[in-house]
Amino acid sequence: MKLNEYIDNDSYIFLKKYLNNSSPVGHEMEGQKIWLEYVKKYVKFFDSDSYGNTYGIINKDSKFKVVIEAHADEISWKVNYINENGLIYCLANGDIDHQIAPSMRVNIYGEKGIVKGVFGWPAIHTRYDQNNLKDSDIIPEILFIDCGAKNKNEVEKLGIRIGAFITYDVGYDELANSRIIGRGLDNKIGGFIIAEVAKLISINKIKINFSLYIVNAVQEEIGHKGAEIIAKKINPNIAIITDVIHDTNTPMIKKELEGDITIGLGPVLTYGPSIHKKLNQQIIRCAKRNKIDVQYTTSSWSTGTDTEAFAYSNLGCPSALISLPLRYMHTTVEMAHKMDILNTINLIYNSLLELDMK
Repeated sequence: MKLNEYIDNDSYIFLKKYLNNSSPVGHEMEGQKIWLEYVKKYVKFFDSDSYGNTYGIINKDSKFKVVIEAHADEISWKVNYINENGLIYCLANGDIDHQIAPSMRVNIYGEKGIVKGVFGWPAIHTRYDQNNLKDSDIIPEILFIDCGAKNKNEVEKLGIRIGAFITYDVGYDELANSRIIGRGLDNKIGGFIIAEVAKLISINKIKINFSLYIVNAVQEEIGHKGAEIIAKKINPNIAIITDVIHDTNTPMIKKELEGDITIGLGPVLTYGPSIHKKLNQQIIRCAKRNKIDVQYTTSSWSTGTDTEAFAYSNLGCPSALISLPLRYMHTTVEMAHKMDILNTINLIYNSLLELDMK
């Protein structure tokens, strides 16, 4: 199944372009430009704030405000120290897994443009751990990047400075059985989903009796900071958040702790303190009426998404979370199922059409 059998080619081009773009935490603007360039064709009004939260509005004049939201940022690295031999040491920018970094190719975003580099990794024949034991399998958290420079001065001549951000040099691809993979599906795939909802409302000429804010927020990966800002600015009456959730049917994941979620079986609805019961029940009924398969999970004190930033904003905003199952989160091969993407779009779209605002 090709995604563009159900969504037109313009959507498919946007999906690949958006996923292939780098949008590290704190440096989301290029990705936001791509997202807004697409979304503004389907909204009458659009804007952004000083930190890069970007949104479009359908039916701006209504006093009742509904938000559908995703986050635009992805995890990455940033330059922290350059030694005299020209090796670059970096810090995680978000909750990145250092264990997958060794031997990966990277793009360093310097002042003069992109500089290619690699996470250097000594051969197994030569490695020693902290106890001086050979052939260690320990992967240290302090990793270095080699960009080919012979010394610190050469690194700086390439335009690389402290604070420059770094992403893995990988992009969008497709596997068998309707799987897509890439870096940063968490959560640019959510940005694609809410953009498609706006598109469906526009091309179907749907008249809604509330103001719909299509929000692509920044800095989720370091504590939902962008959502906190934009929730205060918009002050919505209802918020529907979309993000990703772990597929738990691969090795080394405990279903007893993480629940039972599988890609290809539909979007996931959450029960938890921040999830508004009445709104969640509306979405569940909508899924049943429209024969959209869904899965369920629960959270304790937090969903780990932007939901809490909206739910507890201002004087409280009824909020719900619709999640896309994802394998291998926070790696270079995050994997989603095309049918789940389509069903998440369908569920949000129909939930808005059937929304009870009382």
